[in-house]
Amino acid sequence: MRRLGLTLQVALTYIGTIVGAGFASGQEILQFFTRFGAWGAAAILISTAMFVWLGAKMMLIASEIGARSYEDLNKTLFGPKAGRWVSYFMLVVLLAVSAVMLAGAGSIFNEHLGLHYQTGLLITLLGCFLLLRKGMQAILVVNTIVVPIMLLFTAIIMVDTIRSPGSDRWLLLGSDYSPWALWASPLLYAAFNLSMAQAVLVPLGARIRDRGVIVAGAWIGGIGIGFMLLVGHVALSLYMPGISQFAIPMGGIARELGGTIQLIYIFLIFAEIFTTLIADIYGLSLQLRERLRWPRELLILAILAFCYAASQIGFGPLVSTLYPLFGLFSLGWLFLIIRRRSLGL
Repeated sequence: MRRLGLTLQVALTYIGTIVGAGFASGQEILQFFTRFGAWGAAAILISTAMFVWLGAKMMLIASEIGARSYEDLNKTLFGPKAGRWVSYFMLVVLLAVSAVMLAGAGSIFNEHLGLHYQTGLLITLLGCFLLLRKGMQAILVVNTIVVPIMLLFTAIIMVDTIRSPGSDRWLLLGSDYSPWALWASPLLYAAFNLSMAQAVLVPLGARIRDRGVIVAGAWIGGIGIGFMLLVGHVALSLYMPGISQFAIPMGGIARELGGTIQLIYIFLIFAEIFTTLIADIYGLSLQLRERLRWPRELLILAILAFCYAASQIGFGPLVSTLYPLFGLFSLGWLFLIIRRRSLGL
């Protein structure tokens, strides 16, 4: 029973780390899969297989080398010198993403709950600090609570979509995009998300020495991510092409289900931002602690203070510059982790 509980914790943490605000809004699913029409489901299957295989491989390598942070993994993949520079680059990107996540949380409090933007920021910061003081265990517990609710909401969307006329549109939609764009899309999606997720999956793998737990957790987590992707794709296909005009496509679908479901959706958007935020900050604190030797709580406070300051001025231009660069790096990272042998994977 203990191994089963630990396996589920690994799986739920894996899902919670991958599933962020872009996923919840529907924009990621739309851009990477649904715009390719009927072939989008095949692309999702490819991404799901990569999440299962490479998620397990990343955690197993981390367990084998006893990685203290994602920098140890990058040094193993790229070599000591290049791995250090890759980790510097990741640090900048994770700081930028964390600042944007915090700003998004403040906007949810302001736009949907009627609270001041600054109030939303401070509530989110306080929650992050209190949880991160407890380390990895807090991340496991939060995802154990939040991810089942995400899966429940996904199931509600699935049932409503199946009952709707035209629910088979995902099998019939055409696309004008080239085959190159189609088959590159699942690789880019998996590479980007896995390379970002190493901030929490690497220390998680290093903490769990049981190979069976890691592999089973990666299977359950990867399939769970694939299930959520497929349900989102089927639901978005039902409303194509009009739904592509929305900034938050899944929000338009949630409104069709009534006020209660819409409130659940707002909660999930915040929860997915929050789980990604604490995972990124945890990974950052581990890497910075190796260099600065500061107490963990002081490092967490410093990172949160930076995110708060950055969220006041907006971080959009910086992220729009870093994301394409990080996407290119992610493909190189993907190639190297595929090449790396680990316990037969």
